[in-house]
Amino acid sequence: MTVLERIPHRVWGWIGPLGITVLAFVLRVWNVGYPNAFVFDETYYAKDAWSLLQHGYVQDFTETANAQIVKGDLTGIMTGEPSWIVHPDGGKWLIALGEQAFGFDSFGWRISGVVIGALTVLVLARLVLRMTGSVVVSCIAALLLTVDGMHFVMSRLALLDIFLAFWIVCGVACVVADRDWIRSRLDRYRFVRPWQLLAGVSFGMACATKWSGVYALAAFGVLAVVWEVMARRKAGPSHGWLRRTLTVGVPAFGSIVVVALLVYLVTWTGFLLHHEVYEARFGHGYGDYSAPWGSYVDRPTTGFLGETRDAFRSLWHFHVMTYGFHTSDLNSATHPYQSNPASWLLQLRPVGADARFDLPASTRCGQAEGSTCIREILILGNPVIWWSGVLALVAAFPLWLRTWSWTWAVPIVAVLVSWLPWFRFDDRPIFSFYAVAFVPFTIVAICLVIHWLLGLATTPRLRYGIGLAVGAFVVAAVVSFWFFHPVYTDDLIPYDSWRDRMWLSRWI
Repeated sequence: MTVLERIPHRVWGWIGPLGITVLAFVLRVWNVGYPNAFVFDETYYAKDAWSLLQHGYVQDFTETANAQIVKGDLTGIMTGEPSWIVHPDGGKWLIALGEQAFGFDSFGWRISGVVIGALTVLVLARLVLRMTGSVVVSCIAALLLTVDGMHFVMSRLALLDIFLAFWIVCGVACVVADRDWIRSRLDRYRFVRPWQLLAGVSFGMACATKWSGVYALAAFGVLAVVWEVMARRKAGPSHGWLRRTLTVGVPAFGSIVVVALLVYLVTWTGFLLHHEVYEARFGHGYGDYSAPWGSYVDRPTTGFLGETRDAFRSLWHFHVMTYGFHTSDLNSATHPYQSNPASWLLQLRPVGADARFDLPASTRCGQAEGSTCIREILILGNPVIWWSGVLALVAAFPLWLRTWSWTWAVPIVAVLVSWLPWFRFDDRPIFSFYAVAFVPFTIVAICLVIHWLLGLATTPRLRYGIGLAVGAFVVAAVVSFWFFHPVYTDDLIPYDSWRDRMWLSRWI
């Protein structure tokens, strides 16, 4: 027996994913501070995060703030007035950690996304390992997420969606771990469920990053109850189905939903402590929305309880006002990179986060004088992964219906609840990079199909053939990532090289 063979399977289950996680981090952190500018919506979230660090709530910035910040001049960049933020503060606090550690520059506001992106690779690998029992398949999942272009680019920008994706993956991984945990403890009901509590924290942070996280919270909260009810039914008769469901569901609601709500509210602490500055700017009625508990303007403000009630009432009005912005005020807006959710799985309309065209050849892109060079950051998923992922998701449905295996439910439910709700808002500017929240689960579907195919191999020749096909697929994904890498990283390339990478006209 060799030294490698002596290493236990559970140790390999950490060594392999951790090694690929380090690779993911190195790829993402390399030159992440370039360009030294606010890219796309970084102009909102990076500055919001800095304001949270300085004041505990978000203030408006001056018109010259961007130019000053890029030059390293941070004097007088805020107006002192509270800003109307349109997303919760949870993700921005994570961006703020990087700014606190490394300063308010392009590296500082992007490093948190790099770390979170790499950690998502690790959590996904461990989730797939738990679902398949295969270290090899779990490492394939980690490598595919590492080389997915959308996840790669979003990990290198100070946008919120990479944090949303991380917390959803963590929440799902905790629900799956809880499923395994309770199956060895079906002899009695357990009201303290560590994995459910962690799921509640994770889903709470997802909702505190973007409200769209609530769909994953609801779906997997229900799924956790369904899995346990079915397991207890198979373990033997004890109670009727209604009593069993209530006995399982009520504690799960507390552990997942109530904990998520508490975590969500904690991330609004800065707002709650400074609610009076929002009232002073926007008015006590916040646009005359009716208060949920009596008259808002004539409220008593004396005492701790009165101030606490005022703070939460102000937070309610802020939510109502923001919901109106998302559902009504944006309906008339347009954006050149907006896309219909129906096109997201096929990556028909990626987002150009940064682009500088017609740069002279003197910028040293290797072209003759008179030709042009290009720099672009294109938020485009790896076509090999995304297009094969569509096939894997299509295959997952009949396999789920045929086997009723819980494993197939995970990617199907996760993708549907992260994708379908956006069809309600297709009359406003929405973008394909929102799909970064479910690309990890598309990869789960791919890996489950790979694991299923490997399980069909009953002869050495068939195993070799399937293994060769899987290896070719993984190599193709890596090569595709390398090919598109220049347009993922704002690299300087000749126009012809850039045009070769624009496979579809809508990618331009």
